[in-house]
Amino acid sequence: NELYFPTPEIALDPEGLMRSPVGLHQGLTYTVVSQVPLRDRQLLDSPAERLRQRASTNYPQKISNYYLQIPDNISAKLQKYTQDLVDRAPQQQVGKNSPALTSTYAKSLYLAQYLKQHYRLPQNPLTLDRVPEGEDLASWFLFRCEGKSTSCEAGGYADHFATTYTMMLRSIGIPARLAVGFDPGNFNPFTGYYEVSNTDAHALTEVYFPEYGWFAFDPIPGHPLTPPSVDEDQTFSTLQQLWNWVASWLPSPVTAWLAYAWSLTLGWLVVGISLFFGLFDRGWLGIFSGIAIAISVAFCGWWSWQQFHKWRHRQWLKQLSPVERIYQQMLANLTIPKHPAQTPLEYAQTVRDNRSSSLSTVVSEISRSYTAWRYGAEAQQVDRLQELLTTLKKDKTN
Repeated sequence: NELYFPTPEIALDPEGLMRSPVGLHQGLTYTVVSQVPLRDRQLLDSPAERLRQRASTNYPQKISNYYLQIPDNISAKLQKYTQDLVDRAPQQQVGKNSPALTSTYAKSLYLAQYLKQHYRLPQNPLTLDRVPEGEDLASWFLFRCEGKSTSCEAGGYADHFATTYTMMLRSIGIPARLAVGFDPGNFNPFTGYYEVSNTDAHALTEVYFPEYGWFAFDPIPGHPLTPPSVDEDQTFSTLQQLWNWVASWLPSPVTAWLAYAWSLTLGWLVVGISLFFGLFDRGWLGIFSGIAIAISVAFCGWWSWQQFHKWRHRQWLKQLSPVERIYQQMLANLTIPKHPAQTPLEYAQTVRDNRSSSLSTVVSEISRSYTAWRYGAEAQQVDRLQELLTTLKKDKTN
Protein backbone atom coordinates (compact mmCIF):
# COMPACT_ATOMS: atom_id res chain seq x y z
CA ASN A 1 0.00 0.00 0.00
CA GLU A 2 2.73 2.47 0.95
CA LEU A 3 6.49 2.63 0.59
CA TYR A 4 8.90 4.96 2.37
CA PHE A 5 12.29 4.68 0.67
CA PRO A 6 15.21 7.16 0.40
CA THR A 7 14.98 7.54 -3.41
CA PRO A 8 12.58 9.51 -5.61
CA GLU A 9 11.74 6.43 -7.72
CA ILE A 10 11.48 2.64 -7.42
CA ALA A 11 11.76 0.31 -10.41
CA LEU A 12 9.33 -2.53 -11.17
CA ASP A 13 10.51 -5.76 -12.78
CA PRO A 14 8.39 -7.86 -15.22
CA GLU A 15 6.79 -9.70 -12.30
CA GLY A 16 5.67 -6.49 -10.63
CA LEU A 17 8.27 -6.72 -7.86
CA MET A 18 9.98 -3.59 -6.55
CA ARG A 19 13.66 -3.05 -7.28
CA SER A 20 15.91 -0.47 -5.63
CA PRO A 21 17.75 1.86 -8.03
CA VAL A 22 20.57 2.13 -5.48
CA GLY A 23 22.59 -0.47 -3.62
CA LEU A 24 21.28 -1.56 -0.22
CA HIS A 25 23.96 -0.74 2.33
CA GLN A 26 24.38 -1.19 6.05
CA GLY A 27 22.34 1.31 8.04
CA LEU A 28 19.78 1.92 5.28
CA THR A 29 16.24 2.05 6.67
CA TYR A 30 13.01 1.82 4.71
CA THR A 31 9.39 0.96 5.49
CA VAL A 32 6.76 -1.01 3.58
CA VAL A 33 3.09 -1.05 4.61
CA SER A 34 1.34 -4.08 3.12
CA GLN A 35 -1.87 -6.09 3.30
CA VAL A 36 -1.62 -9.76 4.28
CA PRO A 37 -3.66 -12.01 1.96
CA LEU A 38 -5.98 -14.53 3.62
CA ARG A 39 -5.62 -18.11 2.35
CA ASP A 40 -8.37 -20.72 2.88
CA ARG A 41 -6.67 -24.13 2.71
CA GLN A 42 -9.95 -26.00 3.04
CA LEU A 43 -10.72 -25.10 -0.57
CA LEU A 44 -7.58 -26.93 -1.71
CA ASP A 45 -8.59 -30.23 -0.11
CA SER A 46 -12.23 -30.40 -1.23
CA PRO A 47 -13.24 -33.44 -3.40
CA ALA A 48 -13.97 -31.23 -6.40
CA GLU A 49 -10.60 -29.49 -6.11
CA ARG A 50 -8.73 -32.80 -5.82
CA LEU A 51 -10.40 -33.96 -9.01
CA ARG A 52 -9.54 -30.72 -10.80
CA GLN A 53 -5.89 -30.77 -9.64
CA ARG A 54 -5.51 -34.39 -10.77
CA ALA A 55 -6.64 -33.51 -14.27
CA SER A 56 -5.07 -30.08 -14.69
CA THR A 57 -1.46 -28.98 -15.00
CA ASN A 58 -2.32 -25.94 -17.10
CA TYR A 59 -0.39 -23.23 -15.30
CA PRO A 60 -0.15 -19.64 -16.58
CA GLN A 61 2.93 -19.05 -18.71
CA LYS A 62 4.39 -16.50 -16.29
CA ILE A 63 4.22 -19.19 -13.58
CA SER A 64 5.57 -22.13 -15.56
CA ASN A 65 8.38 -20.06 -17.10
CA TYR A 66 9.87 -19.12 -13.74
CA TYR A 67 8.71 -21.50 -11.01
CA LEU A 68 9.35 -24.85 -12.71
CA GLN A 69 12.99 -24.15 -13.51
CA ILE A 70 15.51 -26.74 -12.32
CA PRO A 71 19.18 -27.35 -13.32
CA ASP A 72 19.52 -29.93 -16.10
CA ASN A 73 22.36 -31.79 -14.35
CA ILE A 74 20.18 -32.73 -11.35
CA SER A 75 16.66 -32.82 -12.77
CA ALA A 76 16.56 -36.51 -13.80
CA LYS A 77 17.84 -37.98 -10.52
CA LEU A 78 15.87 -35.56 -8.36
CA GLN A 79 12.69 -36.14 -10.37
CA LYS A 80 13.00 -39.94 -10.05
CA TYR A 81 13.70 -39.75 -6.32
CA THR A 82 10.76 -37.42 -5.65
CA GLN A 83 8.33 -39.32 -7.86
CA ASP A 84 9.28 -42.60 -6.17
CA LEU A 85 8.49 -41.04 -2.79
CA VAL A 86 5.07 -39.94 -4.01
CA ASP A 87 4.33 -43.33 -5.61
CA ARG A 88 5.34 -45.25 -2.48
CA ALA A 89 3.40 -42.98 -0.12
CA PRO A 90 0.36 -45.32 0.25
CA GLN A 91 2.62 -48.20 1.36
CA GLN A 92 4.30 -46.01 3.96
CA GLN A 93 1.05 -45.30 5.80
CA VAL A 94 -0.06 -47.27 8.85
CA GLY A 95 -2.93 -49.01 7.07
CA LYS A 96 -0.82 -49.90 3.99
CA ASN A 97 -3.90 -49.33 1.82
CA SER A 98 -4.23 -45.57 1.68
CA PRO A 99 -5.25 -44.00 -1.64
CA ALA A 100 -2.56 -42.75 -4.01
CA LEU A 101 -1.52 -39.11 -3.84
CA THR A 102 -3.15 -37.45 -6.83
CA SER A 103 -3.69 -33.79 -5.94
CA THR A 104 -1.02 -31.11 -5.78
CA TYR A 105 -2.06 -30.30 -2.23
CA ALA A 106 -1.67 -33.91 -1.02
CA LYS A 107 1.73 -34.28 -2.67
CA SER A 108 2.95 -31.00 -1.18
CA LEU A 109 1.87 -32.01 2.31
CA TYR A 110 3.42 -35.47 2.07
CA LEU A 111 6.80 -34.31 0.77
CA ALA A 112 7.08 -31.62 3.45
CA GLN A 113 6.23 -34.15 6.15
CA TYR A 114 8.73 -36.64 4.68
CA LEU A 115 11.59 -34.14 4.99
CA LYS A 116 10.57 -33.37 8.57
CA GLN A 117 10.68 -37.05 9.55
CA HIS A 118 13.77 -38.27 7.67
CA TYR A 119 16.19 -35.33 7.85
CA ARG A 120 17.52 -33.38 10.81
CA LEU A 121 18.74 -29.95 11.79
CA PRO A 122 22.32 -30.15 13.13
CA GLN A 123 22.59 -30.11 16.91
CA ASN A 124 25.72 -28.02 16.55
CA PRO A 125 25.55 -25.86 13.39
CA LEU A 126 29.33 -25.39 13.44
CA THR A 127 29.90 -29.11 12.80
CA LEU A 128 27.93 -29.21 9.54
CA ASP A 129 30.14 -29.53 6.46
CA ARG A 130 29.96 -26.92 3.74
CA VAL A 131 28.31 -27.77 0.45
CA PRO A 132 31.22 -28.81 -1.83
CA GLU A 133 32.07 -26.22 -4.44
CA GLY A 134 30.29 -26.90 -7.72
CA GLU A 135 27.77 -29.34 -6.19
CA ASP A 136 24.06 -28.65 -6.15
CA LEU A 137 22.61 -28.02 -2.69
CA ALA A 138 19.51 -30.20 -3.14
CA SER A 139 21.56 -33.18 -4.34
CA TRP A 140 24.07 -32.72 -1.51
CA PHE A 141 21.23 -32.50 1.03
CA LEU A 142 19.38 -35.61 -0.18
CA PHE A 143 22.07 -37.97 -1.42
CA ARG A 144 25.33 -37.24 0.42
CA CYS A 145 24.77 -40.08 2.92
CA GLU A 146 24.03 -42.71 0.26
CA GLY A 147 26.37 -45.68 0.72
CA LYS A 148 28.05 -44.15 3.76
CA SER A 149 28.18 -45.32 7.37
CA THR A 150 25.39 -44.68 9.83
CA SER A 151 27.45 -41.88 11.37
CA CYS A 152 26.56 -39.66 8.40
CA GLU A 153 23.75 -37.41 9.58
CA ALA A 154 21.33 -36.48 6.78
CA GLY A 155 19.99 -32.96 6.92
CA GLY A 156 21.18 -29.38 7.00
CA TYR A 157 20.32 -25.84 7.98
CA ALA A 158 16.75 -24.56 7.95
CA ASP A 159 17.12 -22.81 4.59
CA HIS A 160 18.56 -26.06 3.15
CA PHE A 161 15.26 -27.79 3.94
CA ALA A 162 13.20 -25.10 2.22
CA THR A 163 15.49 -24.96 -0.83
CA THR A 164 15.53 -28.73 -1.29
CA TYR A 165 11.76 -28.98 -0.84
CA THR A 166 11.25 -26.28 -3.47
CA MET A 167 13.39 -28.14 -6.01
CA MET A 168 11.67 -31.47 -5.27
CA LEU A 169 8.26 -29.96 -6.01
CA ARG A 170 9.50 -28.38 -9.23
CA SER A 171 11.00 -31.68 -10.37
CA ILE A 172 7.52 -33.30 -10.48
CA GLY A 173 5.85 -30.33 -12.18
CA ILE A 174 4.54 -28.38 -9.16
CA PRO A 175 5.34 -24.64 -9.30
CA ALA A 176 7.15 -23.60 -6.11
CA ARG A 177 9.28 -20.73 -4.90
CA LEU A 178 11.51 -20.02 -1.91
CA ALA A 179 10.14 -17.26 0.33
CA VAL A 180 12.13 -15.51 3.03
CA GLY A 181 10.73 -13.29 5.73
CA PHE A 182 9.79 -13.55 9.40
CA ASP A 183 7.75 -15.86 11.59
CA PRO A 184 4.73 -14.25 13.32
CA GLY A 185 6.71 -13.79 16.54
CA ASN A 186 4.95 -13.59 19.90
CA PHE A 187 1.42 -12.26 20.30
CA ASN A 188 1.07 -9.47 22.88
CA PRO A 189 -2.45 -9.66 24.34
CA PHE A 190 -2.16 -6.15 25.78
CA THR A 191 -1.56 -4.45 22.41
CA GLY A 192 -3.17 -6.87 19.96
CA TYR A 193 0.03 -6.94 17.88
CA TYR A 194 2.62 -9.61 17.10
CA GLU A 195 6.10 -8.66 18.29
CA VAL A 196 8.64 -9.79 15.69
CA SER A 197 12.41 -9.75 16.32
CA ASN A 198 15.49 -10.47 14.21
CA THR A 199 15.63 -14.05 15.50
CA ASP A 200 12.27 -14.72 13.83
CA ALA A 201 13.86 -14.57 10.37
CA HIS A 202 12.71 -17.62 8.45
CA ALA A 203 12.62 -19.33 5.03
CA LEU A 204 9.84 -21.54 3.72
CA THR A 205 8.32 -22.74 0.44
CA GLU A 206 5.25 -21.39 -1.34
CA VAL A 207 3.31 -23.61 -3.77
CA TYR A 208 1.15 -22.18 -6.55
CA PHE A 209 -2.45 -23.35 -6.99
CA PRO A 210 -4.36 -22.04 -10.04
CA GLU A 211 -7.23 -19.69 -9.15
CA TYR A 212 -6.13 -19.63 -5.48
CA GLY A 213 -2.59 -18.25 -5.52
CA TRP A 214 0.43 -19.08 -3.38
CA PHE A 215 0.20 -21.16 -0.20
CA ALA A 216 3.05 -21.67 2.28
CA PHE A 217 4.40 -25.07 3.39
CA ASP A 218 7.15 -25.49 5.98
CA PRO A 219 9.37 -28.63 5.71
CA ILE A 220 11.65 -27.64 8.61
CA PRO A 221 11.54 -29.99 11.66
CA GLY A 222 9.86 -28.48 14.68
CA HIS A 223 7.86 -25.95 12.65
CA PRO A 224 4.12 -26.11 11.83
CA LEU A 225 3.57 -27.95 8.55
CA THR A 226 1.24 -25.23 7.25
CA PRO A 227 1.77 -21.79 8.85
CA PRO A 228 -1.51 -20.35 10.16
CA SER A 229 -3.14 -17.49 8.31
CA VAL A 230 -4.17 -14.19 9.90
CA ASP A 231 -7.84 -15.10 10.13
CA GLU A 232 -7.03 -18.41 11.87
CA ASP A 233 -4.99 -16.55 14.50
CA GLN A 234 -7.71 -13.90 15.02
CA THR A 235 -5.01 -11.28 15.40
CA PHE A 236 -7.37 -8.47 16.32
CA SER A 237 -9.52 -10.36 18.88
CA THR A 238 -7.53 -8.70 21.64
CA LEU A 239 -9.96 -9.22 24.52
CA GLN A 240 -10.46 -12.90 23.71
CA GLN A 241 -6.70 -13.41 23.41
CA LEU A 242 -6.17 -11.64 26.74
CA TRP A 243 -8.79 -13.70 28.52
CA ASN A 244 -7.43 -16.99 27.10
CA TRP A 245 -3.95 -16.00 28.26
CA VAL A 246 -5.13 -15.11 31.78
CA ALA A 247 -7.36 -18.18 32.10
CA SER A 248 -4.53 -20.53 31.13
CA TRP A 249 -2.60 -19.50 34.26
CA LEU A 250 -5.52 -19.83 36.69
CA PRO A 251 -7.11 -22.88 38.38
CA SER A 252 -10.51 -23.81 36.98
CA PRO A 253 -12.44 -22.73 40.17
CA VAL A 254 -10.90 -19.26 39.91
CA THR A 255 -11.71 -19.10 36.19
CA ALA A 256 -15.33 -20.08 36.92
CA TRP A 257 -15.60 -17.44 39.66
CA LEU A 258 -14.23 -14.73 37.38
CA ALA A 259 -16.70 -15.73 34.68
CA TYR A 260 -19.54 -15.48 37.23
CA ALA A 261 -18.27 -12.09 38.47
CA TRP A 262 -18.11 -10.83 34.89
CA SER A 263 -21.68 -11.94 34.17
CA LEU A 264 -22.88 -10.27 37.40
CA THR A 265 -21.05 -7.04 36.54
CA LEU A 266 -22.52 -7.11 33.04
CA GLY A 267 -26.00 -7.53 34.54
CA TRP A 268 -25.60 -4.48 36.80
CA LEU A 269 -24.23 -2.52 33.86
CA VAL A 270 -27.35 -3.29 31.84
CA VAL A 271 -29.55 -2.19 34.77
CA GLY A 272 -27.60 1.07 35.13
CA ILE A 273 -27.91 1.88 31.43
CA SER A 274 -31.65 1.20 31.58
CA LEU A 275 -32.07 3.56 34.56
CA PHE A 276 -30.00 6.23 32.83
CA PHE A 277 -32.11 6.25 29.67
CA GLY A 278 -35.23 6.12 31.84
CA LEU A 279 -34.37 9.61 33.14
CA PHE A 280 -35.17 11.10 29.73
CA ASP A 281 -38.82 10.01 30.13
CA ARG A 282 -39.30 12.11 33.30
CA GLY A 283 -39.66 15.56 31.84
CA TRP A 284 -37.18 18.42 31.69
CA LEU A 285 -35.72 17.69 35.12
CA GLY A 286 -34.93 14.13 34.08
CA ILE A 287 -33.39 15.33 30.81
CA PHE A 288 -31.12 17.85 32.54
CA SER A 289 -30.19 15.24 35.15
CA GLY A 290 -29.32 12.71 32.43
CA ILE A 291 -27.19 15.25 30.55
CA ALA A 292 -25.37 16.25 33.76
CA ILE A 293 -24.66 12.60 34.62
CA ALA A 294 -23.44 11.90 31.08
CA ILE A 295 -21.09 14.90 31.12
CA SER A 296 -19.73 13.96 34.55
CA VAL A 297 -19.14 10.35 33.61
CA ALA A 298 -17.50 11.37 30.33
CA PHE A 299 -15.19 13.86 32.09
CA CYS A 300 -14.19 11.34 34.78
CA GLY A 301 -13.56 8.71 32.13
CA TRP A 302 -11.51 11.11 30.04
CA TRP A 303 -9.44 12.29 33.03
CA SER A 304 -8.85 8.72 34.22
CA TRP A 305 -7.78 7.64 30.76
CA GLN A 306 -5.34 10.53 30.48
CA GLN A 307 -3.77 9.67 33.83
CA PHE A 308 -3.57 6.00 32.95
CA HIS A 309 -2.01 6.83 29.57
CA LYS A 310 0.65 9.01 31.24
CA TRP A 311 1.40 6.34 33.84
CA ARG A 312 1.69 3.62 31.19
CA HIS A 313 3.98 5.85 29.11
CA ARG A 314 6.27 6.42 32.11
CA GLN A 315 6.40 2.68 32.84
CA TRP A 316 7.17 1.97 29.21
CA LEU A 317 10.02 4.50 29.16
CA LYS A 318 11.61 2.88 32.22
CA GLN A 319 11.93 -0.40 30.35
CA LEU A 320 13.78 1.13 27.39
CA SER A 321 17.51 1.45 26.97
CA PRO A 322 18.88 4.99 27.59
CA VAL A 323 19.27 5.93 23.90
CA GLU A 324 15.82 4.62 23.00
CA ARG A 325 14.30 6.44 26.02
CA ILE A 326 15.81 9.77 25.04
CA TYR A 327 14.64 9.39 21.43
CA GLN A 328 11.07 8.58 22.51
CA GLN A 329 11.04 11.51 24.96
CA MET A 330 12.16 13.77 22.12
CA LEU A 331 9.22 12.63 20.00
CA ALA A 332 6.80 13.17 22.89
CA ASN A 333 8.01 16.76 23.39
CA LEU A 334 7.60 17.81 19.77
CA THR A 335 4.33 19.09 18.33
CA ILE A 336 5.04 17.66 14.88
CA PRO A 337 3.60 14.12 14.80
CA LYS A 338 5.79 11.34 13.44
CA HIS A 339 4.15 9.01 10.93
CA PRO A 340 4.62 5.34 12.03
CA ALA A 341 6.19 4.50 8.67
CA GLN A 342 8.71 7.37 8.71
CA THR A 343 12.34 6.60 9.47
CA PRO A 344 14.09 8.69 12.15
CA LEU A 345 16.09 10.61 9.55
CA GLU A 346 12.98 11.28 7.44
CA TYR A 347 11.27 12.67 10.52
CA ALA A 348 14.30 14.87 11.30
CA GLN A 349 14.07 16.28 7.78
CA THR A 350 10.39 17.11 8.39
CA VAL A 351 11.34 19.01 11.55
CA ARG A 352 14.06 20.92 9.65
CA ASP A 353 11.48 22.01 7.10
CA ASN A 354 9.03 23.31 9.72
CA ARG A 355 10.95 24.51 12.78
CA SER A 356 13.82 26.79 13.74
CA SER A 357 17.40 25.86 12.97
CA SER A 358 18.36 25.47 16.65
CA LEU A 359 15.54 23.02 17.34
CA SER A 360 16.09 21.09 14.11
CA THR A 361 19.81 20.74 14.91
CA VAL A 362 18.99 19.07 18.23
CA VAL A 363 16.43 16.77 16.61
CA SER A 364 18.84 15.82 13.82
CA GLU A 365 21.68 14.95 16.21
CA ILE A 366 19.46 12.82 18.45
CA SER A 367 17.92 11.08 15.42
CA ARG A 368 21.32 10.32 13.90
CA SER A 369 22.60 8.96 17.19
CA TYR A 370 19.50 6.83 17.62
CA THR A 371 19.79 5.45 14.07
CA ALA A 372 23.48 4.61 14.55
CA TRP A 373 22.71 2.86 17.84
CA ARG A 374 19.56 1.07 16.68
CA TYR A 375 20.69 -0.16 13.28
CA GLY A 376 24.47 -0.02 13.51
CA ALA A 377 24.97 -1.13 17.14
CA GLU A 378 27.27 1.86 17.72
CA ALA A 379 27.81 3.09 21.30
CA GLN A 380 26.54 6.60 22.02
CA GLN A 381 27.30 9.31 24.60
CA VAL A 382 24.17 9.18 26.73
CA ASP A 383 25.15 12.27 28.75
CA ARG A 384 25.45 14.31 25.55
CA LEU A 385 22.07 13.10 24.33
CA GLN A 386 20.51 13.92 27.70
CA GLU A 387 21.86 17.48 27.45
CA LEU A 388 20.34 17.82 23.98
CA LEU A 389 16.98 16.59 25.30
CA THR A 390 17.11 19.15 28.14
CA THR A 391 17.87 21.88 25.60
CA LEU A 392 14.91 20.78 23.49
CA LYS A 393 12.55 20.90 26.50
CA LYS A 394 13.76 24.44 27.37
CA ASP A 395 13.23 25.64 23.79
CA LYS A 396 9.71 24.21 23.91
CA THR A 397 8.99 26.04 27.19
CA ASN A 398 10.30 29.34 25.84
